[in-house]
Amino acid sequence: MTATVPADTAPAAESAVAADAPQSAPGATPPRAPLVACAAAELVGTAALVAVVVGSGIQATELTDDVALQLLANSTATVFGLGVLIALLGPVSGAHFNPAVTLAEWWTARRGGAGVTARELGVYVPSQIVGAIAGAILADAMFGKPLVKWSTHDRSAGNLLLGEVVATAGLILLIFGLARTDRLRFAPAAVASYIGAAYWFTSSTSFANPAVTIGRAFTDTFAGIAPASVPGFIAMQLIGAVVGLALVAVIFMRGKTGSGTPGA
Repeated sequence: MTATVPADTAPAAESAVAADAPQSAPGATPPRAPLVACAAAELVGTAALVAVVVGSGIQATELTDDVALQLLANSTATVFGLGVLIALLGPVSGAHFNPAVTLAEWWTARRGGAGVTARELGVYVPSQIVGAIAGAILADAMFGKPLVKWSTHDRSAGNLLLGEVVATAGLILLIFGLARTDRLRFAPAAVASYIGAAYWFTSSTSFANPAVTIGRAFTDTFAGIAPASVPGFIAMQLIGAVVGLALVAVIFMRGKTGSGTPGA
């Protein structure tokens, strides 16, 4: 026998099921905008983010020789720029700007939660990578630098790789934790604040983003990363994403009622 739900209680039951379903990142629900609009938002958003990171780094080094002030200027610009971009483009694509976030959301969807589809994954990630490269080139162009000059900034030390695991795990924990607790409305301020803090508390200055890492290899400036260091950073970022999802599963574990069913 199967139980039926009275018509007047069906909306409440549906709401309870929806509330209990795993939630993921900004844009976790399938985007309402056409896929081409989502791709454009991810490309433009990632390009703008990298332009902010690289451009503010160039500006800072031209204004002062104090490395601490350079990092302060770079991180401050990134915080404001990222917050604005998430607020602006979040309603369109979810404002991922980050293959690690997109992959994590796709994995969540495969496990029964809301998230991007495989088709959307195949569009988002290339758009983010192309956008990141374009953003680095644009920043170099604005400051009269060579449009493409491979970075010579080696970042292959083990402590820096550990920093990327920590930075990315924290980012994934934050985003998906906000989604699990239905507080994604705070994502623009929360995510931007976290990245700003991670500039300072991680040894790697928190790239935490495979697309941004690739883009920053195209500029031999303050924010650059040597191409030889890119694979190691990306590998650690992906490991960090896995760690972050595992932490979400443990920390935001669904409770159970006395009858053994998931609790509210």
